[in-house]
Amino acid sequence: MSIFKKFFTKEQKQTLDKGLEKSKSNFFDKIGKAIAGKSKVDDDVLDELENILVASDVGVDTTVKIINRIEKRVAADKYTTTSELDRILREEIAALLAENNSSDVNNYELPATIKPYVLLVVGVNGVGKTTTIGKLAAKYKASGKKVILGAADTFRAAAVDQLIEWGRRVDVPVVSKGMNVHPATVAYEAVEEGIRQGADIVIIDTAGRLQTKVNLMNELTKVHKVIKKHIPDAPHEVMLVLDGSTGQNAFMQAKEFTRATEVTSLAITKLDGTAKGGVVIGISDQFKIPVKYIGVGEKIEDLQVFNKKEFVESFFTRS
Repeated sequence: MSIFKKFFTKEQKQTLDKGLEKSKSNFFDKIGKAIAGKSKVDDDVLDELENILVASDVGVDTTVKIINRIEKRVAADKYTTTSELDRILREEIAALLAENNSSDVNNYELPATIKPYVLLVVGVNGVGKTTTIGKLAAKYKASGKKVILGAADTFRAAAVDQLIEWGRRVDVPVVSKGMNVHPATVAYEAVEEGIRQGADIVIIDTAGRLQTKVNLMNELTKVHKVIKKHIPDAPHEVMLVLDGSTGQNAFMQAKEFTRATEVTSLAITKLDGTAKGGVVIGISDQFKIPVKYIGVGEKIEDLQVFNKKEFVESFFTRS
């Protein structure tokens, strides 16, 4: 069965379940203690649930929304048993996320009318930005797309070398000018090369230095400007990569980056090694920017398109 099939496959579900194992185990251990000896969902159970959701890095604002929804549901049903709590949680969180008007990405297809599609990728060092780009390149290539990579994170030698290595590994060309060249120069040449080679997508790795926000804004503004010399409506997407294992710190990074530049999509990585998987729910709800991809392991296939319904189903179903 192809991983590019529109529907969520059995293999993808198994990978997702495995990747969220720590988050699920941590969550249900706490839920089990909270409802021990109780048969009915009452105010005490809801108070405990609220604490557990906040501790799972769902975020305070999103947690309040979830609890309010469950309170209304419990009030309407008159008597709700604790055994029904998992199902109600799944249904209400799925309904909440469905309200944020961002549709799930089904596969690695690109708009038929845009060629090359220019994707800028931003994110602070250490979040898995360059690795995510490498995995995306592999996925797009496997789906029959011609891919060009641009190594425009020129302030960090490891980023340039890492992207070149990913290019070699997945057999995709990388435009690189080495270190200490302005990122706009690399971005310009990457798009130029994409046009020359008839590429379907150009993915450009850019620096993410939030401690110098003004410089970051100026840098990205310049990158945008030079790309538009080739393609007036590019870049077509600006993706922010966040490390899910940092929990609330990922929220803060999302806030800072969305203030510094326009962000149109999100990728949340490193969910497999953490109990903080709830951060995906909070970020998806709070920022109204589509979460397009999640990382649930180290392998290329462990970068998954984010499916809200499947994520909630996996997270809130006991193993």
